Amino acid sequence: MHILITGAAGMIGRKLTERLAKDGALDGKPVDKLTLLDVAAPATPAGFAGKVETAAADLAAPGEAAKAITGRPDVIFHLAGVVSGEAELDFDKGYHVNLDGTRALLEAVRAIGDGYRPRIIYTSSIAVFGAPFPPSIPDDFHLTPLTSYGTQKAIGEALLADYIRRGICTGVGIRLPTIVVRPGLPNKAASGFFSGIIREPLAGVEAVLPVPETVVHTHASPRSAIGFLVHAAGLAPDALGPRINLSMPGVCCTVAEQMAALRRIAGERVAARIRREHDPLVARIVEGWPQRIEAKRARELGFKAESSFDEIIRIHIDDDRGGAFVN
Repeated sequence: MHILITGAAGMIGRKLTERLAKDGALDGKPVDKLTLLDVAAPATPAGFAGKVETAAADLAAPGEAAKAITGRPDVIFHLAGVVSGEAELDFDKGYHVNLDGTRALLEAVRAIGDGYRPRIIYTSSIAVFGAPFPPSIPDDFHLTPLTSYGTQKAIGEALLADYIRRGICTGVGIRLPTIVVRPGLPNKAASGFFSGIIREPLAGVEAVLPVPETVVHTHASPRSAIGFLVHAAGLAPDALGPRINLSMPGVCCTVAEQMAALRRIAGERVAARIRREHDPLVARIVEGWPQRIEAKRARELGFKAESSFDEIIRIHIDDDRGGAFVN
């Protein structure tokens, strides 16, 4: 099996690459080739016995999507994207990467024709939904995004569904909750503080909380995100029907509950490294996001996430901090 990962240099892309290299298989089929693409050349995974090709390219640039699928990958994990805060601040860049890149990839697949129908796993977001919200977002809730990022992802979902309907590809779109705790340096996502208020204190660094502690949100760990992607790749097309975009499960909690979990696991001294500093832009963006995601269809189809925020923090400590933190 040949697998292409776009956005392979990002956090989710790196962890997915590591998982595939470790497993050596996907959906019970051996993986013999990985093609890894991002705007900066992704790293080659250690321990993978198959062939690896890496490329630094802008998927939306003329001809680049066609080059990326020259080897006719069987499965495409389309992770490439500009994050929420950056997409809101840079209108042109957000549409170029999140919409034009997705359309270019789908059109490149269509141009090959000749019976080529790869399985495309598209990462969307709960930002496709917009207020006012019910207490819990059901699977059939309407898409009325209130940000450019959410709009770009909603258009991507519609495009994927239409290309699948036309028989150009198969696949599934998965709406990720906010993924925490993200390792490494902060990114420009408006949701970045959800990770920052855990990651930085555990590393002995002060973190800024830009929203009220009463904010409610749904989260899943990077480990769960990779599990979602792998599980999605193995779903039978007839299990989905025409509704191929799914909201993923997660842990719903307030910021205060996040902080309480940090206090339980790491102690008061670590939790005290969080400083409150209101940010009107971040607060406005977050107010337009759903709080609790029902994810009934996804759960019925076998997608699984954590059961508590304590578990999410422990996964970060184990997977990304070597089991230790700064007290």
